[in-house]
Amino acid sequence: MRAARLIRMVLLLQSRPTMTASELAQELEVSERTVTRDAQALSEAGVPVYAERGRAGGYRLVGGYRTRLTGLARDEAEALFLSGLPSALREMGLEDAASAARLKVSAALLPSLRNASTGVARRFHLDAPGWYREPATPELLPAVAEAVWDDRTVLARYRRPGQDTEVERELAPYGLVLKAGVWYLCARAADDFRVYRIDRFRSVTVSDTRFVRDGDFDLPGFWNERAAQFARSILRAEVTLRLSEAAAGRLPHTVDRVAARDALAAAGPPGADGWVTVTLPVESLDVAYGQLLSLGPELEVLEPAALRTRFAAAAERLHALYRRPL
Repeated sequence: MRAARLIRMVLLLQSRPTMTASELAQELEVSERTVTRDAQALSEAGVPVYAERGRAGGYRLVGGYRTRLTGLARDEAEALFLSGLPSALREMGLEDAASAARLKVSAALLPSLRNASTGVARRFHLDAPGWYREPATPELLPAVAEAVWDDRTVLARYRRPGQDTEVERELAPYGLVLKAGVWYLCARAADDFRVYRIDRFRSVTVSDTRFVRDGDFDLPGFWNERAAQFARSILRAEVTLRLSEAAAGRLPHTVDRVAARDALAAAGPPGADGWVTVTLPVESLDVAYGQLLSLGPELEVLEPAALRTRFAAAAERLHALYRRPL
């Protein structure tokens, strides 16, 4: 542990002109006294660490010293590709590896380029979780992530949705997907690829056995295909609507985006009033009522009659509510 910390200290000093004891202590997660002892140990080992006293003082490397210890370990290199997803790295237990990788890359760069990553981080950020929900980190995610990175099979016990019973399966974990704050595992079970919600796992045992990956497996392509299949499978009802131009523009943001796009593409030309008639697949009439009500007077339900009656009743209640004087 200390050797790794000393190397990290050298890399930090190599990537910045001067660092105070407080800054080093914060980066290394140790006390300032430990920083002093580590600096002395480096100096005794031949690393030219110089301490400057005073308000503007700190630690620095003398004479343009550069370490050759900048090679990336495998886990550091892999984590570096995820460095734009800090919350995902933290949840998978890879934050330390990513930090070490960034330091090594920074130490290998020319001084004029070392602030490039900071400049990018200030301007671009990828936020995977969805709005208005607090993403929960599954307790077993780090173990699953370890198996994914190392191509190791796992024995997983999970609960099927809507059931109290648990099932045990041996899985070859191919990849992780973070979708709107929910973690999923794409894995091969026997000869079939499946998707599992990690928060439904009850136990995960990582084995010492490595599996051989299918070279033709494409994680983004597989996920997009399964996501589209799932979206189509839950659209079991159908409604017919008249939409104003404003409602047609908002429809893909109100219901399933693909279903809305296909319904609008299949619709005929607008009428004289500019309204268009569409047939839209929906999950259920209850779900459709909650989603489409947000379009207000920009939408008219034509069929089924039960949904039209429900919208008419809602309109009457609104009319009665707003007709009353304050």
